[in-house]
Amino acid sequence: MAEYVNLVRRALEQIGGHGGVRGFFRQFFRVNDVKTGTLIGTDKYGNKYYEDKKHYFFGRHRWVIYTTEMNGKNTFWEVDGSMVPAEWHCWLHSMTDHPPTTHPPEPKKFLAETHQFNVSGSPQQYVPFSTTRKKIHEWIPPKVDNQ
Repeated sequence: MAEYVNLVRRALEQIGGHGGVRGFFRQFFRVNDVKTGTLIGTDKYGNKYYEDKKHYFFGRHRWVIYTTEMNGKNTFWEVDGSMVPAEWHCWLHSMTDHPPTTHPPEPKKFLAETHQFNVSGSPQQYVPFSTTRKKIHEWIPPKVDNQ
């Protein structure tokens, strides 16, 4: 009987932790996951970072709830792992136990001021210019002079 009480309690926590039934289903259909935990911090783009060591095993105990708009782009249905800034990446992947809210990282020259999306597979992707000659050339039919 205690198992069922515990199951119902966890289900109510999940629904309440996401703002009711509507928020629960919104989160479920958006990222296919409905976890609740302690809010650790929020980055400058609005992504929220959570942790729960009690109910989830190592590697799944930290997660991010992505923002719905980043750099002027609507990201409600298009979540991408590249939306996590570099300062939160180390904490999210358990490289450090200290989140950037308590221990801010030292600034690096190579990090961009505003975080960029991964644009692979989009029209903005980088395509290098070929500097070598073609090995196979297309056939051009000869022109016939009509005189």
